[in-house]
Amino acid sequence: MIRLGGSLGYGILKAYAGNGRKIGLATATAYDHQSKLEVLMGSGFFSEIRDKVVIDFGCGLGHETVEMAQRGAARVIGIDIEERYLEAARHYARQHLGERHEDICSFSRVAEEPVDVIVALDSFEHFDDPLAILHTMYKMLKPGGAVLASFGPTWYHPYGGHLFSVFPWAHLVFSEEVLMRWRSGFKTDGATRLGEVEGGLNQLTIAKFMKIVDASPFRLERFEAVPIRRLRWIANPLTREFVTSIIQCRLVPDGTKGD
Repeated sequence: MIRLGGSLGYGILKAYAGNGRKIGLATATAYDHQSKLEVLMGSGFFSEIRDKVVIDFGCGLGHETVEMAQRGAARVIGIDIEERYLEAARHYARQHLGERHEDICSFSRVAEEPVDVIVALDSFEHFDDPLAILHTMYKMLKPGGAVLASFGPTWYHPYGGHLFSVFPWAHLVFSEEVLMRWRSGFKTDGATRLGEVEGGLNQLTIAKFMKIVDASPFRLERFEAVPIRRLRWIANPLTREFVTSIIQCRLVPDGTKGD
């Protein structure tokens, strides 16, 4: 795919998007008055985790971790690589679950025990090495366990570039060099590749995810490509990469593959 690069591409992007302050996807306010977990994981989600020991993989600030503890999980372990997020999550849990919150909800960089369910919300498009993550998850599960994942937008979604999608599919129009040069005008972390930005962008497509699962110790027991509401009328296997809003899936260990 040919993309706009060099000074021409940068000039067009800079003229259109400026310093990026007005650019961004929908925020958490999109889930006001409703459960983000229920919206992204499906209506049967809380039934699946009831009385189970659960890992919230990439728990962030812990809001969903706490909600799972409040809504039926036997115990929830929030895992994240950022200590600042873990501290904020512990504070949030104390506020919402009381002093005995650690009995049903804890936060750590690693899991000390195998679990029944791993929940991965809004994360697979950010993992630097999704296949390695699936191998890690496999080792965290009890026999008969499952991974419940929801993620998106994937790379060919109109806003699959997240910050870089200053208009639909802009991240496919401009070269990575141009996108990162534009970003450097208002971000000072020194990132030069999409995978180096905060949170990371691995350019995951639906087809690539399927190949990763095939190469992993898991198989897809359930998979749904939920279409963008306004584009539902053209959603089909040929357009799926471009009109899918989120992926919802259930992964279970495939004994024929090994680990």
